[in-house]
Amino acid sequence: MNAIRDARPSDVPAILGLIQDLAAYEREPDAVKNTPALLHEHLFGPGARVYAHVVEDTLPGAAAPQVVGMAVWFLNYSTWEGVHGIYLEDLYVHPAARGAGHGKALLANLARIAVDRGYARVEWSVLDWNEPAIGFYDALGAASMDGWTVRRLTGEALRSVGAAAAAPAGGFA
Repeated sequence: MNAIRDARPSDVPAILGLIQDLAAYEREPDAVKNTPALLHEHLFGPGARVYAHVVEDTLPGAAAPQVVGMAVWFLNYSTWEGVHGIYLEDLYVHPAARGAGHGKALLANLARIAVDRGYARVEWSVLDWNEPAIGFYDALGAASMDGWTVRRLTGEALRSVGAAAAAPAGGFA
């Protein structure tokens, strides 16, 4: 059963647990700095710009349905298309709930949102070594962005580059 719904504040602990599970799967178990308070603020606080959908199912041995998968996303913008898109930050389904169509249902839900709102695309990154995920995405018809490489400023490099720029008048939101 694919009970997809908008995340609720009471889902924060389950979502954070799935984020931690995903980090462990991606070989970065100590990389998660997020906390329940931060996640709650970013998903549900004033001016929240991060969104989440969850899927519930009853795992073997469980008495009631629980959150077993999530899609955490935010809007991006295509200057070429002149419209927003969805950037899928995390898609994860608990290993015990895989194979039931939850991941496909979460992606289909995001595709529906994009189409309904007139967005140009749904996009995400996948680790080169994650063959199961790549196969899953290929089966859905998701195109690989050959010729593009993700780049990132973080940590000391981010601070150094930021320090080299003068603060704009009035700052930005």
